[in-house]
Amino acid sequence: MDYARSDGRSDTLAIKILIAGGFGVGKTTMVSAVSEIQPLSTEELLSDRGARVDDTSGVETKTTTTVALDFGRITLREGLWIYLFGTPGQDRFWFMWDELAIGALGAVVLADTRRLGDAFPAVDFFEQRRIPYMVAVNLFDGARRHDPAVIRRALAVPGHVPLVPCDARERESVKEVLLTLVRHAREMTRVGA
Repeated sequence: MDYARSDGRSDTLAIKILIAGGFGVGKTTMVSAVSEIQPLSTEELLSDRGARVDDTSGVETKTTTTVALDFGRITLREGLWIYLFGTPGQDRFWFMWDELAIGALGAVVLADTRRLGDAFPAVDFFEQRRIPYMVAVNLFDGARRHDPAVIRRALAVPGHVPLVPCDARERESVKEVLLTLVRHAREMTRVGA
């Protein structure tokens, strides 16, 4: 299990978790929903230049985009923190993912059934790097609901990888997702996968 000592003391521990997925899937919303601090967000207005390269079909009302990362923090107890790093969603910013992934315990791949194909690059990224991950299907208002088994097959996600529905706006839902990831990462470390 990867982690970093925040200040070199043996009684402190910082756990790094990535929130990844396609453009407009709710990564910034997820970090904001659960962070105890005002999240660092690098949201910028979508520009005319970006409109030529960003596919906004299915998320036409989206007006901003993450251009670097989102950052939030959760204190579990004194000396034990979870740091959340939301990745940028557009492929032109994917070069940052390798840097963000350094030292991560694992990742949540946030998926949107309206644009399910946008989750493939994140799934591939974490599988290739053998970073424990899970899939959280963001239940957008008005979006069609699908059987989790159908989503799993569509994304070709192995059976041992957790796949759960969530509402990225709801703190309790996001907490359950993060607990599921931590349990999964712990199990993957235990079995040496």
